[in-house]
Amino acid sequence: MIFATIVAIITLGGYLWHMLNLSQQQINEGFAAPFIQNHVPFNIYRNMLLPQIGAGLLIFLAYLFVNLLTIPRLLFPKKFQAGTSKVSVSLKKISLQGMARKVLQNFLWLIIQIVLIIFLLGVGLNISEYFINECYFSYPGFTFFPGNGFHPKPLMGLENTFLSVFAMFGFYALYVCIRETIINFIERPGNKKNYRILICNQITLFTVEYLLIPFFLISFNFIGSYRSFFAYFFIVPCLLLMFMSNLYWLLPFKKENSFIYQPVLIRLLLTAFLCSLPFVFIVHTMYLFGFIFSMAVQLFIITPISWLVYQKRKDEIQLLRSAEKEIAKSKTDLQFLRSQINPHFLFNVLNTLYGTALQENAERTANGIQKLGDMMRFMLHENNLDFIPMSREIEYLKNYISLQKLRTQSSPEIIIEDNINDQNCNHKIAPMLLIPFVENAFKHGISLKEKSWIKINLDCDEKNIVFKVHNSVHARHENDPEKERSGIGFKNVLERLKLIYGGKFQASVNRDDKEFFIHLSIQP
Repeated sequence: MIFATIVAIITLGGYLWHMLNLSQQQINEGFAAPFIQNHVPFNIYRNMLLPQIGAGLLIFLAYLFVNLLTIPRLLFPKKFQAGTSKVSVSLKKISLQGMARKVLQNFLWLIIQIVLIIFLLGVGLNISEYFINECYFSYPGFTFFPGNGFHPKPLMGLENTFLSVFAMFGFYALYVCIRETIINFIERPGNKKNYRILICNQITLFTVEYLLIPFFLISFNFIGSYRSFFAYFFIVPCLLLMFMSNLYWLLPFKKENSFIYQPVLIRLLLTAFLCSLPFVFIVHTMYLFGFIFSMAVQLFIITPISWLVYQKRKDEIQLLRSAEKEIAKSKTDLQFLRSQINPHFLFNVLNTLYGTALQENAERTANGIQKLGDMMRFMLHENNLDFIPMSREIEYLKNYISLQKLRTQSSPEIIIEDNINDQNCNHKIAPMLLIPFVENAFKHGISLKEKSWIKINLDCDEKNIVFKVHNSVHARHENDPEKERSGIGFKNVLERLKLIYGGKFQASVNRDDKEFFIHLSIQP
């Protein structure tokens, strides 16, 4: 619609600029001569400007009406609910019948709109045609509607204008079908949906600019040589094809390799050769010179430009990903900091309780307080780092499991098994990636009234970190305030994994009536 609006503005502006710059002699020779010959008064506003501008505005207004009101009503009708699962079958049938009736009404209203637009547009264009060619229709007995008998002078053929308007609607309907098909293809679900939309937007923007430039120059008579436009429409696509090929095919394949790397060099030379062939047909007298000149332009101008654009976009994407990581990390930090009221005060209280427990010979209580203090220090300090040694993450994990064992050791029906092998865990990992899975296991897998179990396994090798958590599943009571809540940071951890590790991790979640299982593998 933006493209059509700009075309309408350029057409109107170009026409006014051309007409207002005509001399009186040019007006008489080009437009007024038939009127003078037929002894009909001529007025440039009545017989040229107003009819021509009015016809163009009518076509544009009809396009806006169809594009803004008619087409959206057809393509995006309101969604109707056929009833919930608790409604009876008869009510569902009534609902479906009502929906079908509504769809039929929308379709009939669409047909009525199109018929009315065709009729009004056809009448308007016929009136415009009459005033433009008024010199041919000013004679006794003239009528807009052709009679049955032969008349020596031309009559107003209304049917031709209506057929033209109908053909315009047919071409526009075909365009809408093609457009919506392409949009549905681009927006289909998948990992590359946003990438396809980005490419489509860039191609569309370039196409609009590419077509508007010569249209503007033609409308205002800035360039009258058709050879220049032939070169424009022949050479620019070749240069663009080379640019797009480098940007989306060659450079992603190149990565960190040099341009003289054999597979990269072969691709580059092959693309430049194919994109240089059209220059041979343009430069008829010097084929070899045209080909060599084109190859030089493709290799030494287009390729460096495409490389600079590629690097700029790459840097922008890296900045965006860094910002996304910081946002995800900030969300995690905020979730934990919200649960901490004056951490320094809590540390002092924990130290006091720890000393009291030692004085009363309550070693288990003292150990629990010490582990809790270590966990809080970890959350406050090391959680702010981008990456930490795997040993620190494991230490936090063990402290958390130990505290949970203190809480549940009095219940023989609760089994907690942890097998954490940290011998080869020399990697670095983003903080607080593993604990949310364990936290969810203890939150949803422990019941003081039923048999419960939690199994935690962690293994490392030179390339992988493998983490597995099994926990029992229990039905929650209706009045349980935690029933509808997920664990702290569970979804956020999955988002952080995607942002930080990209395709270097695998996460699978399985559940049945008795057990919930999470398997996480990271290649740090």
